[in-house]
Amino acid sequence: MAEPSKKVMGQTVPDDEWLKQVHEDALDPEVEIVDPHHHLWMRPGQPYLMPEFAEDLATGHNVVSTVYAECHSMYRQSDPEALQSLGETEFVTGCGAMADSGAFGETRICEAMVGRVELTLGAATRGIFEQHLERSAGRFRGVRYSTAWDESERIRNVVPDARRLAEPTVREAASVMAEMGLSLDCWVYHPQLDEVAEFAQALPDLTIILNHAGVPILGGPYRDRRDEVYQDWKRGMQRVAAHENVFIKLGALPIIRTAGGESERKLPPNSEEVADAWEPWLAACIEAFGPSRSMFESNFPVQKLWASYAVTWNAFKRIAQGASEDEKHQLFSGAAKTAYRLR
Repeated sequence: MAEPSKKVMGQTVPDDEWLKQVHEDALDPEVEIVDPHHHLWMRPGQPYLMPEFAEDLATGHNVVSTVYAECHSMYRQSDPEALQSLGETEFVTGCGAMADSGAFGETRICEAMVGRVELTLGAATRGIFEQHLERSAGRFRGVRYSTAWDESERIRNVVPDARRLAEPTVREAASVMAEMGLSLDCWVYHPQLDEVAEFAQALPDLTIILNHAGVPILGGPYRDRRDEVYQDWKRGMQRVAAHENVFIKLGALPIIRTAGGESERKLPPNSEEVADAWEPWLAACIEAFGPSRSMFESNFPVQKLWASYAVTWNAFKRIAQGASEDEKHQLFSGAAKTAYRLR
């Protein structure tokens, strides 16, 4: 994977000058897009707030709406731990209000959001959900619960233990979410896909959105087992897709480049290279879930470490070029509007 070399305060950050070496006009610029997964944050050396996001949005694609995904932004330090994430909801609500003013273009930025609530609190989450709903001016749609875990010490675990989705308190909180009409974004690694399938079966009234194509692990102990990982991942995805209450987000995969010389690989990838790297994985997702439950995602600014916004969406358009117009509508906006109950 080609990577920028820019580091600020010891952290690798998006390098706009590096990305500008590859410029692409938007393909099919009339296609309506809902970007269902992006972040906004103020991190040391890498602010990505409304001006930065608006600049990326203004690269030619017809992005009409976006969904903010929690990323531990702007937590309220003075509150009890269980309520600190209300600060993120208030922050996103403010960003949405800024977008509604028209000062950052026509895109309905942060039209909806998924926040963070600790689901191991069980039934006690109801009051916390109510506070998020109240403070979001109607934008709060549910929670992203990240439970990525692998038995290898070489893989970064998000939670300290396995099978978090099977815990009774988590399922109790998820039942509350289903009653309240909220949805749950799940972020797991591919060996955990059966957990998601079991979870979806146990909670058929809960809308679940699986993040990042089920996150096939291609590093650490899995590095030289790509074909094996692909087959295990694909079988797991098919088991998850059998449950009609699960949607899938398509994106956020490694960009493995094999063509070109050393000088070419030092450039950012173009959309053909991104599409070539992602197509086998994303096509399998679309085949399993169908276009009406599949949605392309930018995952910006994380994805910006490797490809620009224009290139990322061009890659998706290349992958979808053989789809019908109705299928394209679902992949680029329709599925996201359904999953997140957008206008």
